[in-house]
Amino acid sequence: GERLKDNVEELAGTFGSDTLILPCDVTKDEDSARVFSEVGAKFGKLNLLLHSVAFAPKDALEGEFVNTSREAFRVAHDVSAYSLVALARAAEPLMTDGGSILAMSYYGAEKVVPHYNVMGVAKAALEASTRYLAYDLGTKKIRVNCISAGPVNTLAARGIAGFQEMLKHYEAHAPLKRNVLPEELGATGTFLASDGAAAITGQVIYVDSGYQIMGM
Repeated sequence: GERLKDNVEELAGTFGSDTLILPCDVTKDEDSARVFSEVGAKFGKLNLLLHSVAFAPKDALEGEFVNTSREAFRVAHDVSAYSLVALARAAEPLMTDGGSILAMSYYGAEKVVPHYNVMGVAKAALEASTRYLAYDLGTKKIRVNCISAGPVNTLAARGIAGFQEMLKHYEAHAPLKRNVLPEELGATGTFLASDGAAAITGQVIYVDSGYQIMGM
C-alpha cells in the first residue's frame, strides 16, 4: 500500500534502477496473475520466490485464542498461509530451470507463544503447506522450505503484545544468549536459494540462536 511504498522503493533502489516494483494483494488471484505475468515479460523466468507476508486482525492477537472470531481465523489463514499456495502456483510456470521457494515462519507454529494466538495456527498451516508443495513441485526441481526465525524487531512484530519481553526472553534462554540478526536470516535465505542447498526441500530451518532446542 501507499503507506509503505516509499520504504519499499528505497530498499529496491539498492538493487539497481531496473528493479521491478509491483503492488500485489495476495487475497486476490488476479493480482498474483498480473504480477507474475509482468515478471515473466521482463525477465523471462524466475529463480526465487520469497513469501514474507502475514496478517491477522489486531484484536485476534490480544486476549485468549478461544475468542478468535471466524472472520479473523479466515483472514489470518488466507493472507498468511493460503497465499503461499496461490503464489507458488503462479510462480511455477516461470521456474523453467527449477527454483527455490522460501517462506517465513516462527516457533509459535509449534509451541504456544502468548498473544501470538491465531497467527501461530496460521504459521502451522504455512509449514504444512511447505511440505505438500515440496512434494508436488519436486519433480520440477523446485524446492520449498521455511525459515523459522527468532523474534526480529520489525514493524509487524511490534504489533504483537509483549514483543519487547519476548526479545529479552530469547536473549536470556537461547544457547547463544542473543537474538538473531536480520543479516543472518538473509544469509540463510541466500544459502537455501543456492546450489549448496540443492538437496534440501520441505524443511523448516530454525534460525533463532538455538532457542528451539530448549525444553526449559
